[in-house]
Amino acid sequence: MNEPARHDQDPAFRNPALSPAERVDDLLGRLTLDEKIGLLHQYQAPVERLGLRGFRTGTEALHGLAWHGPATVFPQAVGLASTWNPDLVRQVGEATGDEVMAFHHKDPQSVGRNVWAPVVNPLRDPRWGRNEEGYSEDPWLTGVMGTAYASGLRGGQAVLKTAPTLKHFLGYNNETDRCVTSSALPPRVLHEYELKAFRPALEAGAAVAVMPSYNLVNGRPAHLSPLIAGHLRTWAPDDVLVVSDAYAPGNLAGPQGYHKDLPEAYAHAIKAGLDSFTQDDADTAATLGHVRTALDRGLLTEADIDAAARHALSIRVRLGEFDPATPYDDITHDVVNSPEHRRLARKAARQSITLLKNDGLLPLAAPRTVAVIGPLADALFEDWYSGTLPYQVTALAGLAGRCETVYCEGVDRVALRTEGGYVGASADPAGGPLYVGSERSCFDVFDWGGGAYAFRSCANGRHVSAGEDGVLSNDQPGPNGWEVRQTFRIEERPRGVVLRNISSGRYVTVTGGVVRTTDDPDTASVLALEPVESGAARAAEAAARADVAIVVLGDHPLVNGRETEDRATLALPERQEALLKAVHAANPATVLVVSSGYPFAVTWAQEHLPAIVWSAHGGQEYGHALAEVLLGDEDPGGRLTQTWYRSAAELPDLLDYDIIACDATYLYYRGRSLYPFGHGLSYTRFAYSGLELSSADLAEGDTLTIWVTVTNEGGRAGEEVVQFYTHQRRSRVKQPLRQLRGFVKVRLAPGESRTVSVDVPVGDLAFWDVTRGRFVVEEAAHTVQVGASSGDIRLCAPFRVRGERIPPRDLTSGPLDAADHDEYDGVVLCDAALDAGDAVRSTGPGAWIAFKDCDFGGDFGGDFGGDFGGDCGGGFGDQGPSACLLAVASDEGGVVTLRLDDPLIGEVAGAVSIPPTATRHDFVEVSTPLAGAAGVRDLYVVYESEGVTVSALGFCP
Repeated sequence: MNEPARHDQDPAFRNPALSPAERVDDLLGRLTLDEKIGLLHQYQAPVERLGLRGFRTGTEALHGLAWHGPATVFPQAVGLASTWNPDLVRQVGEATGDEVMAFHHKDPQSVGRNVWAPVVNPLRDPRWGRNEEGYSEDPWLTGVMGTAYASGLRGGQAVLKTAPTLKHFLGYNNETDRCVTSSALPPRVLHEYELKAFRPALEAGAAVAVMPSYNLVNGRPAHLSPLIAGHLRTWAPDDVLVVSDAYAPGNLAGPQGYHKDLPEAYAHAIKAGLDSFTQDDADTAATLGHVRTALDRGLLTEADIDAAARHALSIRVRLGEFDPATPYDDITHDVVNSPEHRRLARKAARQSITLLKNDGLLPLAAPRTVAVIGPLADALFEDWYSGTLPYQVTALAGLAGRCETVYCEGVDRVALRTEGGYVGASADPAGGPLYVGSERSCFDVFDWGGGAYAFRSCANGRHVSAGEDGVLSNDQPGPNGWEVRQTFRIEERPRGVVLRNISSGRYVTVTGGVVRTTDDPDTASVLALEPVESGAARAAEAAARADVAIVVLGDHPLVNGRETEDRATLALPERQEALLKAVHAANPATVLVVSSGYPFAVTWAQEHLPAIVWSAHGGQEYGHALAEVLLGDEDPGGRLTQTWYRSAAELPDLLDYDIIACDATYLYYRGRSLYPFGHGLSYTRFAYSGLELSSADLAEGDTLTIWVTVTNEGGRAGEEVVQFYTHQRRSRVKQPLRQLRGFVKVRLAPGESRTVSVDVPVGDLAFWDVTRGRFVVEEAAHTVQVGASSGDIRLCAPFRVRGERIPPRDLTSGPLDAADHDEYDGVVLCDAALDAGDAVRSTGPGAWIAFKDCDFGGDFGGDFGGDFGGDCGGGFGDQGPSACLLAVASDEGGVVTLRLDDPLIGEVAGAVSIPPTATRHDFVEVSTPLAGAAGVRDLYVVYESEGVTVSALGFCP
């Protein structure tokens, strides 16, 4: 077993004339079992006897190369998508891929070519802490942008430049308890929304790897999902490498408790399709030991190891690792932050800037005196997956080079007084421990929202941080790190306030003149925050002296809305909004510039200010790009890729992933948004005319072409994003209010007209039919809607599709999977077995699931199979089925009632008692006689008890 099969001098795996599959076969056959096991970790072991170097997965490249020193920093991913320019996004991917290669050539062991980007989770909820990493709430647009970025990363040659990895499969939109929460994805949400975002990049061969997510999906850890083999790997033209998220494998037998120990868990993961374990950093011993133990127990075979190793080797062969030369060998470090990449960063930042409101104040008429105000006015921030900024052009710097500016940061300055004196700080540039003295020291207070405050020492301009030893020092440039130790909560007390470090949860106390943290809230020191200067007052004075005030507000990407932390609110930080109001009161000509990785509910600003601009954190060239847009050199080209709501009260529960049932995203949201999906203004006006369809009567397999003419009716050149939507007017199921089918970004001179078009395959109009478990194009009337956003539709045209009519559910064809219900209340989707299958569990008495349009008549021509033993057979006859069989499980037992047409007052067709079962996966078959179930009726399965699980129903004559 541990001897190589061959060892000739000119191995086939090094021959680029052979196919990748042939080369992998050859190399795999040369490896011992232990060597193959060594490939299943993030840090793949070298095989010196074959000349194989070590290989490392996982180089972060979300919007530029990260974590390896200064490199070009492009706008955040949500900002790149806001350009609505896939070709530009591809170019950014190309530049990032080149910089990865440059760093790889310098240090091949530290900088691997398997890049962990892009993120293609749809932005279902704007409170998600990692909103900045995704592209859009629309899965199709997410797929377009993800494919574009991945295409750039992989390069245009047959040999891969890098190996892009899609993150995070699947149903991942919450940081709150992310390792133990289960995302309930009903079949339609799964197929029409979640999977739809992942498929395009894999199908196009742009992405070649996938990372599962931390969460569970329908009760089963995503790292064990049968969808990896059943869907992901069927889409791609080549092998797909599946890499775990960091430390996620350990969760399977840890907090998730899905398996009793790690050998069992790792065996399941490998069989489910996981190829590479990202666990314990570079220490591979424990992981590989668990895999070996699983083999020894008979939980795995060598064939299972071969399958995973094959995927790992396939990526390496396609990267050209074993070729004598590749097209990328000549890429040098000169490309990093090159003039070309700087220009590209500036272009991407410029095109991402989105004009949300304009009452004529913008573009600014030069020359003007501009007050540049706010905590983000002269600062650029790096997010967790950002590269290191090689230089910074802030909003202030960009504007100062173009016009006369007055600057005010606008933050409050305070002193911290204790019973023994004032909290003091060292003036040493490196900082030092805080102390208590008689002289007053000052601190600037930054409000980042959600009750998170940061204190910057005026003595040396460094932020206060709680060290690992608990001592507070003014030694940090700002909030930073995986554990942000520089933010505090301010908690009111009768005689003042106490400070609580957010990262540690410990309170600030003064002991022996030393300022440190303590676990005991009773020993927290009560402080008085003595005002020294009002940031709002200083800002108002600056604004009053200027022609125009530009207030730059937003988030800090490492605080209150980041990986591991969701937001609770959409509101601007309280002190930031107070600053904005004070500036506006002093100078009505106030422009709000929001720099953030997620939407804010800027309702006051929308009602009172003349102009509002948004962009994601825009990278190193942000200030230049912003100045060019505000001063009118360029038209604002950005458009929103997600809905901006007026309040978090308009959103469903953060953990409710059923966008259809809870009316979430622009697809189903019926409320009045602050800014709709696709919104963004220009400095000119565009008129739409001449909407034409290639046909108003189409069949499945046809393609609908839509033409529309756009005219620039303004006095200056501008860019419009022409958006094409469709709506199915009648259906068996709830349909989206409108759904994006295509877009064209067009630049027009004053008075210029252009006819643009998109093609929509009729097959794209399909939805998932839960009655038959497949996509279906329904016989229906549709409407084309064309406009400037989902909320600004200018022209409409009807067309008809000759598709299928969905028949009633045929109960004679086999069991009903409980998960394939049409409607529900009070239930959750869960796992029917460890490896595959979904079931439905009640969360309380009175819960129900509904199966619409069930045909209880007709003839039956075979047994049910599936969860049942074939006890039923024959036709139902005129009276309908005589009995219903249910596959059920329950810890404590319960009762299920079958009702017709209504879950509360409908006719009772049957009822059955559920016995306690050994485990939640030990389903038993129970039956109940049926009465009155004939014809086409709606069937409601009503759970009279909590904790009852149903996986399937079958019917007998």
